[in-house]
Amino acid sequence: MMAALRTILFGLVMLITVIPFSFLTLLWSPLPLPWRYRLTIAWPKAMIWLGRWLCGMRWQCKGWEKLPDGPAIIMPKHQSTWETFFLIAYMPRELVFVFKRELLWVPFFGWGLGLLKMIHIDRAKGADAFEQVVTQGTEKLAQGRWIIMFPEGTRTPPGEQGRYKSGAARLALRAGAPVVPIAVNSGECWPKRPWIIKPGLITVSVGDPIPSQGQTPESLTEAVRLWIEEEMLVISPHRYKASIKQITESGAELL
Repeated sequence: MMAALRTILFGLVMLITVIPFSFLTLLWSPLPLPWRYRLTIAWPKAMIWLGRWLCGMRWQCKGWEKLPDGPAIIMPKHQSTWETFFLIAYMPRELVFVFKRELLWVPFFGWGLGLLKMIHIDRAKGADAFEQVVTQGTEKLAQGRWIIMFPEGTRTPPGEQGRYKSGAARLALRAGAPVVPIAVNSGECWPKRPWIIKPGLITVSVGDPIPSQGQTPESLTEAVRLWIEEEMLVISPHRYKASIKQITESGAELL
C-alpha cells in the first residue's frame, strides 16, 4: 500500500513539474546548445533524485571508467523509464537519442526534445529513414556528442531478452565509431508492468567499448548482446535462469 502511494505521489510530482519546466526550456532556447542541454537535463536529474528519496530507488555504477574519450554509440539494456532519465543526466558527454519525429508534436515533452537537437526520423520514408540517422548521427558524433540507441528497441521485463536489432551497429560501422554495451536492471524497481515502483538497488554496468572496424552489423550486434545478457546474469542472477552457455547458443534476432 505504501509503495503504491509513493508511486502515485512520484507520478504527480513528475506531471506537475514537467509543465512549468517545459515553459522554461522555451525561455532559454536562445542560449547556446551546451547551456540548453545542461539546463534541460536538470529535470530528469531531479526526477532521479526524487525517485531515490521518495521511492527508494538507489543506484550503483560499475565500469564507469571504461567510457571512451571519443566518439561512441551507447547501447544500453532497456527495462525502464529510469535509465532514460539517468543516462542523459549523468553521462559525461551530451547524449543524442533517436526517435520518431511525431514526438516533437507532443506538448511540453516534445518541446524539450526539439530544443536539444537530437535525431528525429520520418518513419514514413522507410529505408531512407536510416540514412537520416546516418547523416544526423555522423554530424552529432563530430560535434563530440554520443548517440544512444536501445538495441532491444522497447522495454523488456527483468529476466527476459528482447530482439536485438542491428540499427545501432550499422550506424557505428558507417560512422567508424565503437559501441559501448551497458547492462542495467532498473526493471527490478521501476517495471513497465505492474506500475508500482519498488525500493531497491539499481546497477548500471558499463562494458568495454567494442570497435566496429572489421565487424559486420550482425557480428557487432551479437557481441553487444552477449556482453549485456551475460552481465545480466551477474547483476540480476535471481531473474535469469539461463546459463551463460544457453545465452551464447541462443543467438540474436537481427533486423
